[in-house]
Amino acid sequence: MTQQKTAGKQTAIVVAPGRGTYNRDELGYFAHHHEDKSDLMAGFDAYRVSQGQEPLSALDGAERFSGPRHTRGDNASGLIHACALADFMSIDRERFDILGVTGNSMGWYIALACAGVLDTIGGLEVVNTMGTLMHEHMIGGQLIYPFMDENWVEMPGERARIEAKLAEINARADHVLTLSIDLGGMLVLAGNEAGLSAFEREMPVVQSRFPLRLPGHAGFHTALQAPVAAEGRARLGAELFSNPDLPLIDGRGAIWHPKASDLTELRSYTLGHQVVEPYDFTGAIGVAAREFMPDVFIVLGPGTTLGGGVVQSLIRANWRAMDNKETFKTRQRSKPVILSMGQADQRAMVTG
Repeated sequence: MTQQKTAGKQTAIVVAPGRGTYNRDELGYFAHHHEDKSDLMAGFDAYRVSQGQEPLSALDGAERFSGPRHTRGDNASGLIHACALADFMSIDRERFDILGVTGNSMGWYIALACAGVLDTIGGLEVVNTMGTLMHEHMIGGQLIYPFMDENWVEMPGERARIEAKLAEINARADHVLTLSIDLGGMLVLAGNEAGLSAFEREMPVVQSRFPLRLPGHAGFHTALQAPVAAEGRARLGAELFSNPDLPLIDGRGAIWHPKASDLTELRSYTLGHQVVEPYDFTGAIGVAAREFMPDVFIVLGPGTTLGGGVVQSLIRANWRAMDNKETFKTRQRSKPVILSMGQADQRAMVTG
């Protein structure tokens, strides 16, 4: 363990969400939960207006949810960042010692802001810039497919079958399909339209909804995003990055420590490898569990969808003898190990 436990407090790893977590049910999330953070939102709005973009408060405060408006990359990224960072600020530090921060996909940028690598507006600048570039270029797409069953038990040989089909399709002329995110019991795949469509046609439908195309998502974490990564590096300078105040676990499972991180390498990873190579969220959660041994994982809002991916990742790491959904539920009822801030009862346990 890299930090000693303070008496009376629980130790925690904080997990930041990625794209796709601000949906119809999350409309008004910031206004509802963070009335006390109007100055934070005002700063975010001023930045967005300076970029010729709609203020985040107007998006969050809209009368009704609009998929084309709220889920497009240049809007969704800022909304999710604002909600997640405000949630991080709301964690009761009298109850929790935060040992480290990680995130899923775009959540890496949010994790950087939570850990102090990026300041408040710098965090929004990175998220907003990369989200806007992804939206403007919109290269490729993503779909998701499980290799765990509905009780979160790995189906023997299923991951190998998925990867074999993936390799076969990717080898075809004019087809691109590669791993994007290792996400607990699921694989997020990314590619061009030919590659994605071939997988959808040729793989069986499982659990009534997979393969599931992710609308509005580009081919994140693949070589397709090389132009986005290059433009991001051109726009986002080294001056944005500072040494972290908290340890960070990245999408390879590497740990960046306070006062011991090479900021040139951290920026290079963030705007290079992290954009164009697969993101191992499962590995990041496994490293966090083994190296920091937290009492709980706190999942920032908005939304509640990432909690399942965290638990599935912990099951794959055989953390605390959890081996399926039922053993997790039993443990969660007696002494919660996942606290999702997008869920009212668990949020109350985090914020006091």
